[in-house]
Amino acid sequence: MAVDRRDPPVAQLDEHVWEQCVSPTRPAAVVVLAAGAGTRMKSDLPKVLHALGGRSLLGHALAAARECDPEHLVVVVRHQRDAVAAHVEEIHPGTLVADQDEIPGTGRATECGLAQLPADLTGTVLVTYGDVPMLTGATLKAVVAMHEEGGHGATVMTAHVEDPTGYGRILRDDTGDVLGIVEQKDATPAQAAITEINSGIYAFDGALLRESLAKVGTDNAQGEKYLTDVLAIAREAGRRVAAYVCDDLWQTEGVNDRVQLERMGVEMNRRVLQRWMRAGVTVVDAATTHVDVQVTFGRDCRLLPGTQVLGASTIGAGVEIGPDTTLRDVEVGDGATIVRTHAHLTEIGAGARVGPFVFLRPGSSVDASATVAPFTDLGAARGDAAASSITTDPEA
Repeated sequence: MAVDRRDPPVAQLDEHVWEQCVSPTRPAAVVVLAAGAGTRMKSDLPKVLHALGGRSLLGHALAAARECDPEHLVVVVRHQRDAVAAHVEEIHPGTLVADQDEIPGTGRATECGLAQLPADLTGTVLVTYGDVPMLTGATLKAVVAMHEEGGHGATVMTAHVEDPTGYGRILRDDTGDVLGIVEQKDATPAQAAITEINSGIYAFDGALLRESLAKVGTDNAQGEKYLTDVLAIAREAGRRVAAYVCDDLWQTEGVNDRVQLERMGVEMNRRVLQRWMRAGVTVVDAATTHVDVQVTFGRDCRLLPGTQVLGASTIGAGVEIGPDTTLRDVEVGDGATIVRTHAHLTEIGAGARVGPFVFLRPGSSVDASATVAPFTDLGAARGDAAASSITTDPEA
């Protein structure tokens, strides 16, 4: 069974954003920053390629960006450049890839991304990150809508947190407009006490962004070219800078280490299961059930404890899965029952009964209404009703 490894449009994972909000126009571009080394992951694998919910961190970022239908989509890379670029081409062929040079900072990374776009680019440019997997396309559309309806020079997505340590702080004037953003290491004690933080997600007027970045230097505690400096430059040019306050903190959170990866994975799975339960799927024990973001179910499916449905699996209506079952990249027809089974790249026909203690190897298939008896290891041979009934006698 062939499985399309490219990411389809991301499923909506939460209900905390303006789902009905549609951007008046397509953004001119989305620039996804994915150049960081991610040293806190303690891994030979680039941070943005670590998996969460059946998709890489970068895959989540690109899926959200694609929902905005931008005219241009560019990913900025540096650390393990070839591996990241190859992954981008695998999951979203044709995406532009820009290389960040030795000048550090998000401002420079964005500048390198813009260099891959037409010099006369006009319209809204979104800037996002490759390690913020919970950010949704609906939220990005809402940011673009607010930005364009207000005619802003720049719009930053912010959030209010109890502990803002490590984040850039939002500085506002008396009218509520954004004066600028101060990074943690550059903040005064009074500024450090501010609890409204910068998510790092922005919408910019494209021409203003390009002009402003040319004026940004590296005279700061980190010696980096900050993207945040663009906001002050925009204000000096007489352009309004506004904030879109996101009330779903998960959408602002990046993954920096494996503790955060696990924590975010639990929340993402909770949202996926909740969405499917509201669509007519029964989950007996959410604590022991995992479903990847690309999986689809028909109505009246039933997931028993210890069930994992992974990859690009497609499950028909009225299917019962589990307990203790793992399915990856499988197609299951309506009304099938699958018990204590491991299956990978397999087709299971409608009404089939599989298990318990069955292994369905890649390339195998089970016909409609067939039975695969307990303790069967089914290879690539066709699993018709006779062949799939083979039983191994444990006492033989």
